[in-house]
Amino acid sequence: MNQTSFDSDQVEWRRITDPSCVEYKVDFEFSLMGFDRDVGRLDMLLRYAKGQGHCRRHRHVASTMTLVLEGEQHLKELQKDGSVKHILRRKGDYALAPADARPHLEHGGDVGGTVFLSMWAPDGILFEYFSEDSHRSLGTVSIDEYVASWKRGEVYGVAS
Repeated sequence: MNQTSFDSDQVEWRRITDPSCVEYKVDFEFSLMGFDRDVGRLDMLLRYAKGQGHCRRHRHVASTMTLVLEGEQHLKELQKDGSVKHILRRKGDYALAPADARPHLEHGGDVGGTVFLSMWAPDGILFEYFSEDSHRSLGTVSIDEYVASWKRGEVYGVAS
């Protein structure tokens, strides 16, 4: 399952949309690039739809390296005091976030965006998802759950 090169036209993408979400437009694709359960590593691609397609509200439990390959990545990170921190990353930008990141929304720019994520999760937990209003945890996704859903041809995480 480990791939050695990247061509966005050759990647197997799985699309997630959620028309029931009224606060923001959930519309993105993802692809599993590789993983190593023994060391707690999972690499994936995330592609935001044009017109500011979002992924679901979440936080990274795993330490996460992000590299913007195409377009833009916008983040709205909820701070402990209730304020929101806005982050903009453009093609070529790199970021390394520690484990237990703040809950956030992320989306592409007007023309979308593609990012490479490399996550290190020694306990196996990658993400925690939140309700649309971000007050209620909807559960977590582990490396094992992500990989098993990929192998079954399904979408990982909270039902979409």
